[in-house]
Amino acid sequence: MRIEAYTQVQQLYNTKKPVKAQTNKKLSFFDQLQISSIGKDIQTAKAAVAGSSDIREDVTAPIKASIQAGTYDVSTESFADKLLSKYEEMR
Repeated sequence: MRIEAYTQVQQLYNTKKPVKAQTNKKLSFFDQLQISSIGKDIQTAKAAVAGSSDIREDVTAPIKASIQAGTYDVSTESFADKLLSKYEEMR
């Protein structure tokens, strides 16, 4: 089997692809970001929350003191009522 047109086929595949003309235009694009007043308020609120403590010491300090003194009393009836009401809310 003889392929005489091999060089012709090879030349077809080796042709140079057309080069796109490069433009020398200098385009100036820039991004701009503007934060609305609501966004600024949200950032301020987030910063205030991040700076504050998760535990309210004015509420927990008396409870801690009564627990340490052994005078903290939990009503079992009120605890059971609250537990059942939370259970009903979850259903």
